[in-house]
Amino acid sequence: MNAEVLIPAVQTRREGAVLVVSIHNPPVNALGQAVRAGLLAAVEQADADAAVQAVLIVGEGKAFIAGADIREFGKPPVPPSLPEVCNRIEASNKIVVAAIHGAALGGGLEVAMSAHYRVALPAAKLGLPEVSLGLLPGAGGTQRAPRLMGVKAATELMLSGKHLSAKAGLAAGLVDKLVEGEDPQATGLAYANELLAAKAAVRRTRDIEITDKAMALADLQMLALDTAKKARGLFSPLKIIECVQAAVNLPFDEGLAKERALFTECLNSPQRAGLVHAFFAERETAKIPEAKAAAPRHFAKIAIIGGGTMGAGITVSALDAGLTVTMIERDADSIARGQANVEKVYNGLIAKGRMTEEAKAAIMARYTPSTSYDEIADVDLVIEAVFEDLEVKKAVFKELDRVCKPGAVLATNTSYLDIDAIADATSRPQDVIGLHFFSPANIMKLLEIVVPAKVAPDVVTTAFELAKKMKKVPVRAGVCDGFIGNRILAVYKQAADYIMEDGASPYEIDEAVRGFGYPMGPFQVTDLAGGDIGWATRKRRAATRDPKARYVEVADRICENGWFGQKTGRGFYLYPQGARVGQADPEVLAIVDKERAKKGVTPRQFSADEIMRRYMAAMVNEGAKVVEEGIALRPLDVDVTFLSGYGFPRFRGGPMKYADMVGLDKVLADINEFAKEDALFWKPAALLQKLVAEGKNFDSLNKAV
Repeated sequence: MNAEVLIPAVQTRREGAVLVVSIHNPPVNALGQAVRAGLLAAVEQADADAAVQAVLIVGEGKAFIAGADIREFGKPPVPPSLPEVCNRIEASNKIVVAAIHGAALGGGLEVAMSAHYRVALPAAKLGLPEVSLGLLPGAGGTQRAPRLMGVKAATELMLSGKHLSAKAGLAAGLVDKLVEGEDPQATGLAYANELLAAKAAVRRTRDIEITDKAMALADLQMLALDTAKKARGLFSPLKIIECVQAAVNLPFDEGLAKERALFTECLNSPQRAGLVHAFFAERETAKIPEAKAAAPRHFAKIAIIGGGTMGAGITVSALDAGLTVTMIERDADSIARGQANVEKVYNGLIAKGRMTEEAKAAIMARYTPSTSYDEIADVDLVIEAVFEDLEVKKAVFKELDRVCKPGAVLATNTSYLDIDAIADATSRPQDVIGLHFFSPANIMKLLEIVVPAKVAPDVVTTAFELAKKMKKVPVRAGVCDGFIGNRILAVYKQAADYIMEDGASPYEIDEAVRGFGYPMGPFQVTDLAGGDIGWATRKRRAATRDPKARYVEVADRICENGWFGQKTGRGFYLYPQGARVGQADPEVLAIVDKERAKKGVTPRQFSADEIMRRYMAAMVNEGAKVVEEGIALRPLDVDVTFLSGYGFPRFRGGPMKYADMVGLDKVLADINEFAKEDALFWKPAALLQKLVAEGKNFDSLNKAV
């Protein structure tokens, strides 16, 4: 039997007058049932022992308590509840001290706030991130945090889900003392004995008065207005504000009851299911079949080919990951622009006070600009980021094949192109992989890792290791036109074009998509990216387009006028004087009317609900085909692609999770209904039909690989 199983989750021992309560629940001391029960029993033990004058709660290993135990998610609650534990800690008649090192997050911070005093080591992280899972702090966090750190600061902490450093926690009032060192038990014991020597009283957070209630309520009203605008339909943020209002207006126990009732509402919300799915799915995408077969290759020096917007963004990501980077451009002017593009990012951080000149200089010392491929003969990994043209990329890879050392990983940052064809331009296709970064590459989290037919398993694991170093969210994709994200995007953008030609304006469609929870609609995105990019793709695909397939020409007409979106001052929208937010353009509506007349289309009205039914049906149907063909390993890989790269509303969990929540039978019924208008476009995916016939959902396919 594994000896670890025999170690109690909570252990106690006497150190003089202090009962040390240590939590052993690796890896992060999550608040599983055994920990909750152990804490409750320890406080009872302390209160019953006249020799104990103080209790010290401390975490073993690398954290205090990092939050709820994710293994209990979705399971029936098992007593004792965390509110019961926190209330019992606070009610203790012995001084209770929490010694915080590492993470004290969510329920972990709620335990700490229930203690009478808190001491922290410098590496401590404090936060109440429940909002990111569609929840709110449900064990007194919304009632205790405002009493400790003030109403506005506490509410902002909970709404952001962000972490505070130990120093910031001290300044905010969450921590009473900050002590240099690395041993939380020694630090906590010293502080507990110091309090006993000073004859400190039991100090319960619940007894702290919230002063200036009128100002607090005014702050909450402003936060509620701001949150309603920013949260775009999210359920839990406004419930957090409601809980804090209760903390201001009601006695503590009534506030706790209000918090518990609203916590239960959040727990039962479909948004919580979507957000929890997103949380787990992002952790699953790194689990790939190649990981069982091969360890990653070593890499420290890398090269970026191309210094444009994308190449510079990838360079910044690599530099920020601590790598040494050589950037190659074709001539002196181009490489000067490339370096300027990189420096512009860091200069922006300096201007905002987020970086010093010295820090920038240290980073740039690892950057080498060059116009000679011979400079990269010793690099471990190369990322090509040149113009999106197959022949141009093949030429680059022939040059990389000539100059790079054996075993160097050769990656292409293409959005659509055939990576098998690029690999075949070299004598070493086993070393070639796709790394599809999203722009701006130093900010966007998604990295599609595209796996061509001949690539070696250790090249795939190397790509995932690079994503980890760059703090990207990696998704494994197979080779096809557009991979996972852009392939599906092309289809639901077609659906939007059909809706537009059939009667809805582009502005009505964008409004419906924003109402669903996206930050932008598809026509706004086209204008932001540049209409000429999609135009070039449509021209490239023209030769392979099915002549029987419906084709909407509105976007082509707009591009023929030289209206490419924000960069030209107009596209689907008008952008006067360089405005970032577009205005409706009557001339675009005239183009739409003209195209309808040319096709003999009689326009009809579309409700926002009907727009979204079509938009999502197209997305889900193509997503099912992508899974069916093995382009995506699992439905959750499609979800993460859209959550991290395409602005899909996180609270809906991703398109495949959304379909599960709506019901696959309903999605299939919609597709069959729409197929009466256009059977070619609305052809149901075989996988979708199979799952409905078997009474299964997409989540049934999200098994470990």
